[in-house]
Amino acid sequence: MSTYTLVIGNKKYSSWSLRPWLLLVHGGIPFDEIRIALRKPDTADRIREHSPSGRVPVLRAGKLTIWDSLAIAEFLAERHPNSVRWPADLEVRARARSVSAEMHSGFSALRHNMPMHCDASYPGVGRTPEVLADIARITEMWNDCRARFGAGGPFLFGTFTIADAMYAPVVFRFRTYGVELDPVCRAYVDTMVALPAMQRWLAEATAETDLIAEYEP
Repeated sequence: MSTYTLVIGNKKYSSWSLRPWLLLVHGGIPFDEIRIALRKPDTADRIREHSPSGRVPVLRAGKLTIWDSLAIAEFLAERHPNSVRWPADLEVRARARSVSAEMHSGFSALRHNMPMHCDASYPGVGRTPEVLADIARITEMWNDCRARFGAGGPFLFGTFTIADAMYAPVVFRFRTYGVELDPVCRAYVDTMVALPAMQRWLAEATAETDLIAEYEP
């Protein structure tokens, strides 16, 4: 049995679940996975068996229960500093935490109008003025991170960090909804989608048969 158990929702739709799952898989950290289909009659009861917040994801680590994607990421960074990382430099780390926290708490228009459906294609859907403003802010941050901190590799801060996991669902959203991107952001999306862990998530999402009608054509 693995040290960790991660409880997640549908891989097609659960953007919050993707973040810690990606950190664990990309970091090579073994874990057991419990997937609970969302929007079913027993969903709430099944999640409550694991999560005091009634939401996924939740990580069980021995007697510990950690919920919320960002809290899980911070826990993993402390337990596995060689596998799950923030940038090493203090000032760069502060910027990475800032852009991650902005993703964690913001962009409600994007979330509402372009829900994650990582194996669908809905080009042009959801383009409200508020969504376009969210997209503009995200791409502004991506360009700034790549220009100022990305010299060491193709990710936001050069090497893969927690910040990249926080924006992984946005990468899938931009792909699903055919968002037009500048060359820097397009290269970043391509880099993220090509990650073996992202490809594995996508394959397993595509194989799912538990569908949420409102997210389907």
